[in-house]
Amino acid sequence: MLMHGFPDDLHLYDELVPELAGRRVIAFDFLGWGQSDKPPGRAYTADSQTRDVAAVLDYFQLDQAVLVVHDASGPPGIDWALDHPERVAKLVLLNTYYSLMPTLRAPEAITLYSTHDLKPIADMIAASTELNRDLYFWQVGRFIENDELRARLVPEFYQRWLSAFPAFRSLNQSVQAEVAARTAHVDRLRNFPRPVQIIFGADDPYLNRGVAQSFHELFPRSELILVDGAAHYVQVDAPAQVARALMR
Repeated sequence: MLMHGFPDDLHLYDELVPELAGRRVIAFDFLGWGQSDKPPGRAYTADSQTRDVAAVLDYFQLDQAVLVVHDASGPPGIDWALDHPERVAKLVLLNTYYSLMPTLRAPEAITLYSTHDLKPIADMIAASTELNRDLYFWQVGRFIENDELRARLVPEFYQRWLSAFPAFRSLNQSVQAEVAARTAHVDRLRNFPRPVQIIFGADDPYLNRGVAQSFHELFPRSELILVDGAAHYVQVDAPAQVARALMR
């Protein structure tokens, strides 16, 4: 089951899914994103996304699944896995985060929209179609290493992201506090009994190889795979390599 972060949706996996031919693959949009409902006034948080994960797994009546998390789906996906290890065949981490880590660095746009003191600037940019678009293209452009893919995909991602902007802002209001809160019980990761694969694009300056190493040290049954030539969107830059690792 493939989970997206923000500012993304299930189409982030369009390059990867064909490489998984022959396997049952489920990709979905969290509430507020992509083609899912966008209830007005809903508080979008990692905890609400954990409930989304549970709802999808229960809808498909999956006794066990390989859970693939990326970016901001790390906290909800990992939380669900920690609470239900018997239903996890394998947990796969793609350039994600969970708690405070020594080399963890937030993307600039996330820092802008999640920092209280920067709210006046964030509001100004959010109110300007041109500034908001320019920030999106610059930030998401940094997530893809391949020039051709970047030129093709970033405009497509942007058009779909516009309707998800309220969810994006809502999640950013709580992201710093949620990461800090999870740091207090990070020892739960040390006791996770299921296999874990950590597949990170090595060229991601944010959720970087140091973060991958921190996860590797925390999860006792983990395998660390660093993909050279891939950035934050490792499933876009190196779908075949990610698929080979997933299917091992």
